[in-house]
Amino acid sequence: MGEIQIVEKGGRPSTPLRIAVFFSGSGTGMNALLIHQNRDECIHRTVVCFTDKENAGGIEYAEQHKVPVVVETVDFNLPKEERRLEHESRIRNKLDEFDVDLIVLSGYMRLLSADFVERYYPRIINIHPSLLPAFPGADAHTKVLASGVRVSGCTVHVVDSGMDSGPILAQRRVPVFDSDTRTLLSKRIQVEEHQMYPEIIDLVCSGHRFGLDD
Repeated sequence: MGEIQIVEKGGRPSTPLRIAVFFSGSGTGMNALLIHQNRDECIHRTVVCFTDKENAGGIEYAEQHKVPVVVETVDFNLPKEERRLEHESRIRNKLDEFDVDLIVLSGYMRLLSADFVERYYPRIINIHPSLLPAFPGADAHTKVLASGVRVSGCTVHVVDSGMDSGPILAQRRVPVFDSDTRTLLSKRIQVEEHQMYPEIIDLVCSGHRFGLDD
């Protein structure tokens, strides 16, 4: 068994760690985290939210919580690889400006480059709606239902340069029923995601060492 520590020095309520949340869609997971951070004893706070979509629903949640939102859209006029590097360069500049300790991906649909991940590793974490390493990538619920497995769930993991392949920090299991549709399964897993992610972020920001399977 190995170990991984995401941040070397834990936060305190008086000096909380500074988080950036990345999202692309509705932002319900981000909203659950922002509500969690309203507690006086919380040792982390979100100082900035990033989205790559001008019309992302989560923008409204961030504004309700008075958290700055940075909208960094992709310049599709550039060649494919150049556009990703240029996009991430703008994001890095903003991360430096906000002095971020931890990057939390919450429904962020862009794959980060190896260079970006290496710069911040292991201080980027993600939550994925399956029991990794099973069903990585997009549309995990559809893959789960097509496979016939009886249990799914969600996974919090460190982001590496692969597709949902980084060290696993925590998982929760959710049964799959014969009557499930993609929507029904997604909603049940989302309940667990909204509970687990803030709890694991608490541990991360305390300086906790996570045991890993070798």
